[in-house]
Amino acid sequence: MVRAMEQEQETYKSRLFNFRGMNEGTATAGRHAKSLSIESASKLEDASSSDDDLFNNQLVKPQSGGGLMGIFGRNDRALKAKQKEEAASKQKEDAASKQKEDSVSRQKEEAAAAAAAAAAAAVAATECLEKIEKLQHDMEQMREKFGKLLLGEDMSGGGKGVSSALALSNAITNLAASVFGEQSRLEPMPAERKARWRKEVDWLLGVTDYIVEFVPSQQKAKDGSSMEIMVTKQRTDLQMNIPALRKLDAMLIDCLDNFIDQNEFCYVSKDAPDSEKGNAKRKDDKWWLPTPKVPTNGLSDATRKFMQFQKDCVNQVLKAAMAINAQVLSEMEIPENYIESLPKNGRASLGDSIYRSITVEFFNPDQFLSTMDLSSEHKILDLKNRIEASIVIWRRKMNQKDGKSAWGSAVSIEKREVFEERAETILLILKQRFPGLPQSSLDISKIQYNKDVGQAVLESYSRILESLAYTVLSRIEDVLYADYATQNPTQVTCNRKFMRGDSTVSMSESTIPNDDGDKAETPTSKTLLDFMGWDADSEAAKDPTGLSEGALLKDSEKLSQKIANIVTNKKTSYLESLGGLRSPTARH
Repeated sequence: MVRAMEQEQETYKSRLFNFRGMNEGTATAGRHAKSLSIESASKLEDASSSDDDLFNNQLVKPQSGGGLMGIFGRNDRALKAKQKEEAASKQKEDAASKQKEDSVSRQKEEAAAAAAAAAAAAVAATECLEKIEKLQHDMEQMREKFGKLLLGEDMSGGGKGVSSALALSNAITNLAASVFGEQSRLEPMPAERKARWRKEVDWLLGVTDYIVEFVPSQQKAKDGSSMEIMVTKQRTDLQMNIPALRKLDAMLIDCLDNFIDQNEFCYVSKDAPDSEKGNAKRKDDKWWLPTPKVPTNGLSDATRKFMQFQKDCVNQVLKAAMAINAQVLSEMEIPENYIESLPKNGRASLGDSIYRSITVEFFNPDQFLSTMDLSSEHKILDLKNRIEASIVIWRRKMNQKDGKSAWGSAVSIEKREVFEERAETILLILKQRFPGLPQSSLDISKIQYNKDVGQAVLESYSRILESLAYTVLSRIEDVLYADYATQNPTQVTCNRKFMRGDSTVSMSESTIPNDDGDKAETPTSKTLLDFMGWDADSEAAKDPTGLSEGALLKDSEKLSQKIANIVTNKKTSYLESLGGLRSPTARH
């Protein structure tokens, strides 16, 4: 059996060699046949007894299927399978290469993200360190400031310092002087100075949060019964005036911020030649301030209306700050040092000429002030000091009438009361006409010897806001004057104070304070002008710039409604309750 199979295999091999010889002319077909023969031979060598059937089938297929065509078909299928394998392997290589590239790019992205995160962390750490350093600096600054306040500005610690009230007042004044200084231009405050002002003034005003008073309150017990107990709350004058002053402060800073985009006027240095300054060069006592310069044809209508509106806003802030400051000063006690320095009577304080002018039967404030020499600040301040001293003398004598006989004085109580009201009217006009006037001797004495910390804070805060408002108002008037001088070069010799038509009230239109009216509560519908007793009609004086307030009427009404709510805890005329003493009509 085995031998028979071997013979058949040999026969099959010989036939295959014959096929190869037949196809020697065609190289490609020969190669296919050779591979087919070798393949078939290897298969037959390992085949079992069923190889006989396989031999028959392969032998028959070429003969029945067209000879070499069957062999070529099988070769094509093998080639295609090989090509598929090569494509699959190439695809695998490409996928592996792409995967490797993606992995590399992913690693690069992760490295970049890690670097960015590290940089952000470094920036955050730096900012955190800066904040910590700033906080430490602020804390150190706060410690220094409040340490000086506790020492009463006596660095030796010997207890010879000033009172806490005066130390706090001086701290607020010095802070304002260092932050605002001389506001020589209409421009926004630098962000650093603005932040410093808000931060440090909050520190100093924070003292007022702990100045309290006892007020009755109802408390319910567990059994439902109610009882009246005393609780603490912030003192009334501080609760009313501190928010009002903060509002005025914010309005002034906002007013300066509104000039950030202005480009129609600029400032010329004080050292510049007169040709550059034009017609608006300074001839007053503040020669060191820069001179505003406007275009040759003047300001535009829009800018002129804007300047006028800002002037009205600042003017209202000025009047509100003046009202609060005058009220606080009037509530302070008169120091004994000041009383001891006073002369014996009002005539000696005023002088014969001024005394006769005030005590005439028919008194006219216009006529009185027209006879006074008001050419300099020193002379105005001297007149104010004399009048305040005479008011204190008259009031003390009226309140001490019970201890002396009525025959011991040549002037009756009724006449002294009339003289006092006339002197008050003159003081009110001077305060209103010259808002930038320095403090009088009485005011300085009150501030120096005041022991009430709350009043010291209110007085100093309102005083610096009054000073800043007056400074900003003056800078606005400088620009309006430059505009007026450009449009009217023949009238540049007029007094600069003529531009202050809004802030100056005619003396004849000023009303004498009424004690009965002072007792009434201020309605919310009244404006600050009504509260101060100033005639609103006098504010409509003609402005040499030719500006009409009709275009700003709505804005002015809104502003008046804002300022109308800023009132003090009492409605009294200036110096009415001077030193805590009242005239007889005010007590009945």
